Amino acid sequence: MSKFNELINGATPVLVDFHATWCGPCKMMAPILDEVAKEVGGKAKIIKVDVDKNPAAASKFGVRGVPTLILFQQGKIIWQQSGVVQPSVLKEQINKIG
Repeated sequence: MSKFNELINGATPVLVDFHATWCGPCKMMAPILDEVAKEVGGKAKIIKVDVDKNPAAASKFGVRGVPTLILFQQGKIIWQQSGVVQPSVLKEQINKIG
């Protein structure tokens, strides 16, 4: 959890994908996140957090369903949405910060 806190409190925005291995929509997000990561480059980090392995992190941020995507900047939640999110929406949110 300390490495996670270090990441989300850093200067670089971090998009966190709270997911589960058994979740169908989560699997749909994987190629979307890969695409977004390529396009935003160093503007933001994208990390995945398995809610079954990290229930404390999910609980801390009120994640009740998966997938839930949360965009952090310097420890603050800038944007949050549950469900499958289109690449254009993710890029727009990241570019608003940059």
